[in-house]
Amino acid sequence: MAGNILGKISKERTVSAVILAAAALASILPGGIILAMTLYVVSVIGFLELTKACGVRERAASGDYEKRNALEWAGIGCITLYYGVTYWTQDTSYSMELVIGMLIVLMFVYVFGFSTYHASQVMDTYFSLIYAPVMLSFVFLTRQLENGIYLVWMIFISSWISDTCAYLVGVMIGKHKLAPVLSPKKSIEGALGGVAGAALAGALFGMYLDRVLSLGHFAVMLAIVGGVGSVISQVGDLAASAIKRNHGIKDYGKLIPGHGGIMDRFDSVIFTAPITYFLIIMLDNI
Repeated sequence: MAGNILGKISKERTVSAVILAAAALASILPGGIILAMTLYVVSVIGFLELTKACGVRERAASGDYEKRNALEWAGIGCITLYYGVTYWTQDTSYSMELVIGMLIVLMFVYVFGFSTYHASQVMDTYFSLIYAPVMLSFVFLTRQLENGIYLVWMIFISSWISDTCAYLVGVMIGKHKLAPVLSPKKSIEGALGGVAGAALAGALFGMYLDRVLSLGHFAVMLAIVGGVGSVISQVGDLAASAIKRNHGIKDYGKLIPGHGGIMDRFDSVIFTAPITYFLIIMLDNI
């Protein structure tokens, strides 16, 4: 019985992973409005998963969650504006103004609906806006860089390749626990393996871009991006686990069979996207 259940879960995860990979290719390769709209939808879903997990939408006595409230609707409006401006500018020129504007919008809801919402709900909503929508937007911004059609894949190399290498090294030689309270199976050896694996993958990818496509000097740069991105990726994974443990939930949602919600599948990508974008810009100017 247990074997059948595990087999079903494994099959669901595999099918979901294939569908996600196909969706990523279909949106990232063309870039532009297709990628921006895809990320917008993913961001809204991730935002709502976070607000639900953090208690912005409270539970009724029956145990069911209440209907979406004004803070969440305001947040969706902010996400819509943010992605519209980001698509229009295709850089971070208005990011600070938009991030500050989001807080001001939420404060309007808080002030004019005072006693309906607690200050902690406002802060959790603001946190959810930055965590998923803003940080995920850097997938689009990286894709829009020069040679972005190639460089954007470093976001996934830094997260998913890192996760795979960390798991394999951890299974083989992992002995020292990395974060025993948050993730008992993760080891320091596995974490180092993840960093080394992502750095190596980045270097090989950079060599391909340098020699086959003659694009420039990417080998060393992408090795650094991969290694640093792996560290950030693992922090992102543990951060998402910490939030779930704080709020007593197993998964953020059930949207992706075998994986959970958007936040469960993209927790590490969310963290690696901005660091990849800024590292590429910084290292490319050295």
